[in-house]
Amino acid sequence: MMYRLMALAVVAVHFGYLGYLLSGGYLAWRWPRTIGLHVLAAVWAALIVGARVPCPLTWLQNDLRVRGGQPRLADSFLNIYVRGVFYPAGAEVEVQLAVAALVIASWAGLALIMSRSAGLQWGRRHHDHAHVTRE
Repeated sequence: MMYRLMALAVVAVHFGYLGYLLSGGYLAWRWPRTIGLHVLAAVWAALIVGARVPCPLTWLQNDLRVRGGQPRLADSFLNIYVRGVFYPAGAEVEVQLAVAALVIASWAGLALIMSRSAGLQWGRRHHDHAHVTRE
C-alpha cells in the first residue's frame, strides 16, 4: 500500500512540474532569481518531448508501482494523464507550440521588466551623482 501511495505522490510531483513549467516564467516576474530554475525546467521539457529523453519521474513511478504490486505504466506520463484529458489526443504539436510560446512570452516579459528596472536604477544613480556634483 505504501508503494502505491508513493507512486501517486510521483503523479502529483509530475503535475506540479507541469504547473511550474507553465507558470514559472511568470513567477520570475515577482522573484527574478528563480528564472534559472525555470530555464532548467523548460530545457528538461524540451529534451523529454523533443529528444525523447526518458523521464526519471516516470521511471520512479513505474518502479514504485511494481513494488506495490501494480503493472508498469503502458505509456508516458503525458500520454496517460494529460493527452486526451487536458487537450485532444491529436493536438500534441499545437499544445507543445502553445506551451513554448507561453514560456517564451514569460521570459520576454521578464526581460522587459528587468531592462526597465535597470534603466530606472541607472537613472536614479545618474540623477544622484549629478545632484552631488552640483553642490
